[in-house]
Amino acid sequence: MHQAPAVVVGVDGSCSATAAALWAIDEAVSRDIPLRLLHAVPHRDRPTTTDDIDRASDIVDTAAAAIEATGKQVKVETQIASGDVAQVLLDQARRAVMLCIGSSGRAHAGIGHRKSTALAVARSANCPVAIIHSPATVAGVSCVVAEVDDTAAGDLVLRRGIDEALLRATPLRVVTAWPARYPDVQGGSSAAMTRMVRTRLQRRLSAWREHNPGLDVRPVAVPGNILNYLARHRDEIALAIVPHGRGAGIAELVSTTPPSSAPDLSFNVVICEPAGDD
Repeated sequence: MHQAPAVVVGVDGSCSATAAALWAIDEAVSRDIPLRLLHAVPHRDRPTTTDDIDRASDIVDTAAAAIEATGKQVKVETQIASGDVAQVLLDQARRAVMLCIGSSGRAHAGIGHRKSTALAVARSANCPVAIIHSPATVAGVSCVVAEVDDTAAGDLVLRRGIDEALLRATPLRVVTAWPARYPDVQGGSSAAMTRMVRTRLQRRLSAWREHNPGLDVRPVAVPGNILNYLARHRDEIALAIVPHGRGAGIAELVSTTPPSSAPDLSFNVVICEPAGDD
């Protein structure tokens, strides 16, 4: 059966899945397409029962009620499927405009684990994947961070970063990391390289500023790896947008949160769809 384009949200009754559903509202409204709530009944060593279906219905109905409570005008669809959770989500990703999932849920391990549903989906989906941790409303000053380089994948990240910053009326920080063998000891040469990369990035952003006068965007050049930047600024970040190639190493992003009992992510992540050079 053909399904119209939609923003698809995987829901399992967890808090992060509900947060994903609420976060996805603006994505669907801005595109004038439905928001589809999807629950996958996992395969077990027994046939699916009526209780399984009733439980699944309660999960999608609860998520739909949370969306309705916001008062935002969005068309909500619901769907229940049976099978491997990651595979069900990947099947939906083939037709989805965006796939949104919680960073941790009842049916899968946290995103940093090898068996994580989120990790499996982020690695293989052919549409943008939003992994949502924090509540839909972020308190205090926050920004969108986009990891950009000179490839087609970088262009894709930049466009999506601008779209998200405008949609959510949030400042955008466009971050380019340049390779540095010893970034802490290069002194003047490191500072000069940072200025050069930032100036080049500034020129790249000038046209976007002209077409979007309300856009608050700032270029950031960092030596080494963007993960250091994410770790230092994690309390200021509402959303990090990364290229598809980052999906295979998404656990790296998790490692920027403190160990101990900290949650999987301190900010939301969007992994872009594959670009021509992925």
